Amino acid sequence: MINYEDLGRLNEPFFAEYKTALEETLRSGWFILGEKVRTFENEFANYCGSRYCTGLASGLDALLLALKALDIPEGSEVIVPSNTYIATILAIVNAGCTPVLVEPDLVTYNIDPDKLEEKISDKTRAVIVVHLYGKICAMDKITEVCKRNSLSLIEDCAQAHGAAFKGVKAGTFGDAGAFSFYPTKNLGALGDAGALTTNDEGLDASVRSLRNYGSTVKYFNDRVGYNSRLDEIQAAFLSVKLKKLDLITAHKRELAGLYSKYLKNDFIKPDDHPDYFDVFHIYNVRHPRRDELKKYLEGRSIKTEIHYPVPPHLQPAYKQIFKAGSYPISELIHSTTLSLPVSFYHKESDIEQVIEVMNKF
Repeated sequence: MINYEDLGRLNEPFFAEYKTALEETLRSGWFILGEKVRTFENEFANYCGSRYCTGLASGLDALLLALKALDIPEGSEVIVPSNTYIATILAIVNAGCTPVLVEPDLVTYNIDPDKLEEKISDKTRAVIVVHLYGKICAMDKITEVCKRNSLSLIEDCAQAHGAAFKGVKAGTFGDAGAFSFYPTKNLGALGDAGALTTNDEGLDASVRSLRNYGSTVKYFNDRVGYNSRLDEIQAAFLSVKLKKLDLITAHKRELAGLYSKYLKNDFIKPDDHPDYFDVFHIYNVRHPRRDELKKYLEGRSIKTEIHYPVPPHLQPAYKQIFKAGSYPISELIHSTTLSLPVSFYHKESDIEQVIEVMNKF
């Protein structure tokens, strides 16, 4: 059996260092917003190339607090790709704003920068781009549109730790970068965790207050805040894994390279362009008989996933939110995409077996 993911095997190389980090944290007697969090925040900011990093409880919270810290008024419109994961939409809705969907580029699967301006209205206050599957968006065009229209820019970097566009890493282009450290991510914790990066000192200070009940001095609350603090233990684990993130990325890129080189062209494979450094949180292919392909692979002991089977505008929970509109590119992607095994624990022989089986489909 070749599983899509196995978090036990994925984390096994780090067990010894995890145990040391856990014991240090337990013996410190400090479990909320202590030295482990401060250390990881500094390490991750340095890794991304940003001035500041604030540890938070989840990637969803990072998106929500970014909108709140930027003072995006309730009732504002926020532009977002039509094929994103639902968390991006949920953050906008929970901030009291209206998501406005823009179709993706069918080559990169990221928001199409050439379609941005046609969706800007007098209510638009921000754009959230999503670096889907581990490929960063075309940030030069996007930042230019946002600056010209005086719009805040948030990067959803949940799947893009270390991904880069023209040598610049995700999370440093916009006003803020929202990261998830959900266990399956390239930099995954052992539970929920997230962070927000920024080069804006005031924005960083605002997020630090918001994550801790709107407080900067204990028991004094300057604004209505949240409880969204990165846990000391998770921060300690993340510091251990961050040291190996480039190794993790390199391994996943090697496995992805095998797929790209040896899979038949019957499968639509990820685009490869020198401007983009992809980290392959997900290696996806597209095929018109996706469901049949998935069943075929499962019958041959190969597990796959679908990211994602239903686009946001067709989710029952959000049918009252979206204005009438058609999103055929998003629907095409969601109906044909299939995610293949590409974990840090997978061996080249695993991927070669997947390729051999797929090429017989």
